[in-house]
Amino acid sequence: MKKNQTDKIRNIGIIAHIDAGKTTVTERILYYTGRSHKIGEVHNGQAVMDWMPDEQERGITITSAVTTCEWNNNIIQIIDTPGHVDFTIEVERSLRVLDGAVGVFCAVGGVEPQSETVWHQADKYYVPKIAFINKMDRIGADFFKTVRMIKERLNANPLILQLPLGAEDAFVGVIDLLSMKSFIWETEEFGKNYRIEDIPENMLEQALEYREKIIESAAEFDDDIMEAYIGEQEITNEAIIASIRKGTVGLKLVPVLCGSALRNKGIQPMLDAIVQFMPSPFDVPPIEGVLSDSKEVIKCFPQKNKPLAALIFKVAMLEGRKLCYARIYSGELTAGQSVYNSARGIKEKVARIMLMHANKKERIEKAGPGSIVGLVGLKLSSTGETLCGETDKLILENIEVYEPVISIAVESKTVSDQDKLSEIIEKYTAEDPTLKVKTNEDTGQTILSGMGELHLEVIVSRMKREFNLEVNVGRPQVVYRETIGIKHTEAFIFDKEIDGRRRFAEVKIQLTPLKRGMGNLFKSEVNNETIPDIFIEAIKGSILQSLESGIVLGYPVIDVEAALVGGSFKENISDELAYKASASIVCQKALAKAESFLLEPLMNVKVFVPEAFMGEVIGDINSKSGKIEGIEANDGIQILSAIVPLSKMFGYSTELRSLTQGRGYFTMYFSHFDKN
Repeated sequence: MKKNQTDKIRNIGIIAHIDAGKTTVTERILYYTGRSHKIGEVHNGQAVMDWMPDEQERGITITSAVTTCEWNNNIIQIIDTPGHVDFTIEVERSLRVLDGAVGVFCAVGGVEPQSETVWHQADKYYVPKIAFINKMDRIGADFFKTVRMIKERLNANPLILQLPLGAEDAFVGVIDLLSMKSFIWETEEFGKNYRIEDIPENMLEQALEYREKIIESAAEFDDDIMEAYIGEQEITNEAIIASIRKGTVGLKLVPVLCGSALRNKGIQPMLDAIVQFMPSPFDVPPIEGVLSDSKEVIKCFPQKNKPLAALIFKVAMLEGRKLCYARIYSGELTAGQSVYNSARGIKEKVARIMLMHANKKERIEKAGPGSIVGLVGLKLSSTGETLCGETDKLILENIEVYEPVISIAVESKTVSDQDKLSEIIEKYTAEDPTLKVKTNEDTGQTILSGMGELHLEVIVSRMKREFNLEVNVGRPQVVYRETIGIKHTEAFIFDKEIDGRRRFAEVKIQLTPLKRGMGNLFKSEVNNETIPDIFIEAIKGSILQSLESGIVLGYPVIDVEAALVGGSFKENISDELAYKASASIVCQKALAKAESFLLEPLMNVKVFVPEAFMGEVIGDINSKSGKIEGIEANDGIQILSAIVPLSKMFGYSTELRSLTQGRGYFTMYFSHFDKN
């Protein structure tokens, strides 16, 4: 790998709906850049980036994989992300550290539900994007329909840079509207070679029309191009490319390309577009961090001579060893260097730095700004934590973690393996922030909670494959939440002798129900004479901790405002312990009288079904207490959108196959908690 030049780096992610062809696109990129010497295919379980046995068996991406390759003297660092909603955290934490993304769309399916989800995730982190319309060789492929969907559903501004040359079985290449040439791929050598020819006469008029639109768009971002355009002067391709790059990096444009990754067509021009239009670390605003001591906001510029700022965005266990994936934003990291984890307030040593190629590792001695690397030797550091110099104590923005919505009970088949089970689960929860574990105090069962049935199924499968551990699994259970129905005020006096001394505290709180999604809030309405300020933080902590376990079934309480409205204090006998105890007890008493009730996870469900079966499917959704949100027609397929309780969706894939003679399918992702 060439020496790290920050302006030559492109950090990109491949994002899309499941089965749009993300991993197939990535495999071709690796082959044409010389990173791989043969093309790995998803359908035969030989994709380089899908290295986990579960990925190879299921033909889907489960964990985001990192690789590095070169194209035209530029370094492209790629993260191939999952398309299945159960593994959305892998997309979230990848987008957090990327500078650009390639959205892959199926030319037949267009913008599918998970495409919308990952696209909006990228919008949240202000990630510039290119769109690659894949599978142009498929029956029913419609390039312009997909472009319209990108505009309408994603609220994006697509700029067509290529037109497909042929469609379905007759798809042979693309018309490049910048060079105004046809690129036609050879069938030999796995698409390594392509011919450059003049545009066919029957497509020249359409090509000129879309070339004109490119110049009009470029003129919006460059005054010189605007003047030349108005004056009907010649405009160079270099000026057009620079202007499109400016619009793309500024999130104003989405360049649109097309091809067929499986048929080895269209990948090389996409690589050119990545280099031309995707930003380097210099082209995006410097990430901001906060000094933990002074709370001063610091910008982290991508320069080697600046203080170190690196974010751990993923933790994985490879070959039994902990590997931390990190993005370096500023400064330089050297193997053997001591670093400071500002989130934990500890020093750690980076034993080795690895350049990653899926699950393969290449040792390097140094890594500079813009690098995405694997770090070995960090014992306690975890996802979302910042590595910096000890004098800086810088904290970068953490990664948002989704709450699990489904649980299973797991137990080892033998008593002797129980400790082993605990150790394994600890490793998996360190890897995956959306995987939660707790012990049921009544039954002693170990409860695993995750993002969906597939998520938990994969974890159980990995236990057997990676650690030869057989487990018994209980039926999936829904993870509920609790909230209150009415406003209620409650007071409690704690007055007991503990450790040989009397302790006193009186706390009066008012619980108020909030709108869904507002979370839990605390406010204090008492003065220093009623309860000294030094005890307010202890009361707040105790109340918020009490809300973690409700009185209905012990689930966390959400969307409640707890106001400290009164109380009392006695000199010499009131202390922090007494206020904590009083706050905890009064909170539980208030919950019991505020008409607490359960909230269940409601799911966004999209059902794709032939029109002939719509009546049966709608009737079935209604029987599950589902609420139909809308119905949309798309080439003979009806897309039914609904909100359905998760508890009614277990085993739905089998039910849907039965209702539609195997022709229907659905996608589902978490919407919100509410009373159904």
